[in-house]
Amino acid sequence: MKISSPVSSTPPGAPIIERIETLLLDLPTIRPHKLSVATMNGQTLMLVRVYCSDGIVGTGEGTTIGGLAYGAESPEGMKLAIDTYFVPVLRGQDATRVQALMDRVGLMVKENRYAKCAVETALLDAQGKRSGLPLSELLGGRRRDRLPVAWTLASGDTARDIAEAEKMLGLRRHNIFKLKIGAKPIKQDIAHVAAIKRALGDAAAVRVDVNMAWSETQAAYGMAALADAGCELVEQPVAAAAALGRLVRRFPTVLMADESLHGPQSAFEIAKTHGADVFAVKVEQSGGLFAAQRVAAIADAAGIELYGGTMLEGAVGTIASAHVFSTFAKLQWGTELFGPLLLTEEILAQPLEYSDFHLTVPRGPGLGIALDEDRVRFFQRDGLHKTISVNE
Repeated sequence: MKISSPVSSTPPGAPIIERIETLLLDLPTIRPHKLSVATMNGQTLMLVRVYCSDGIVGTGEGTTIGGLAYGAESPEGMKLAIDTYFVPVLRGQDATRVQALMDRVGLMVKENRYAKCAVETALLDAQGKRSGLPLSELLGGRRRDRLPVAWTLASGDTARDIAEAEKMLGLRRHNIFKLKIGAKPIKQDIAHVAAIKRALGDAAAVRVDVNMAWSETQAAYGMAALADAGCELVEQPVAAAAALGRLVRRFPTVLMADESLHGPQSAFEIAKTHGADVFAVKVEQSGGLFAAQRVAAIADAAGIELYGGTMLEGAVGTIASAHVFSTFAKLQWGTELFGPLLLTEEILAQPLEYSDFHLTVPRGPGLGIALDEDRVRFFQRDGLHKTISVNE
């Protein structure tokens, strides 16, 4: 029996993918961003543009945290993978059949979830512009227009973090704060969290992200102490999903899975044993926008609550995530889509709207945003820009 591959032929008159462009942007951050796995002094965005025969151009973004310190993909690696392996699979194909195109990519490219997410975003952006619909409507329809946004305190200095949080409260930009801990001795980290919670009181919620830095024994001690300090949620304190499962529901503070989630299959494995109270859904880590929706559906069916996570994406990746999260039936723990606010430079013609502790999801076609092309050119990394034509 012969099995035909997805998108094996293009209908007459259908817009086709003519060329794909990738570029790297190096942008400074407002301060060093200290995690247990790395300290970031800037952020690199990998932008991908899909040019179609009907004149439509779709844009996507691939980003990670601290180069290769966080995961198996870097912006440079995403660019190379797309230029070398994705393009031959995509060029000349019907640009309107997004899911079939990604199935086609999946047959030829294993893993590379962040790069796949960037390409899928660009294809959906183009299709949204083509149809006149926001991305959220292509994904089933939004349920909310505004998303609550947490801010991460990660300077590593208690007094500076308190001042930063108080400034955010005064601006009415954030009233949920996630503290990055795990790089220092555990008692020092707990004292840091307790001091910040005392300073903020009931005006703000305090959560922590350990980024897998603790052993299971440390996590058991730490979660009990953090609960006493007023911390409401602990994110991925240990690396192993099995260890998460042994910690869950033992302490008054909520336990959230993040790095243990690598798409729908891992979500299902954790959900089978109710191995977390909350899933931090990240579109890149899930392998794409549709995959992120499947992760959310698995969590919802298992009674696991949801949080919209970030890979510290710039504006393009952040708004792609926002469109996805706006479609979730439940979003009990809000989001942390603050990535663009960590950057000192704006690359959009019209900045994103952050106000009253929320981010507004655009209503325009596709992603609903437009890049400032002059600023993109200015921050583009020299020597790595590459355009690949359909005729190559």
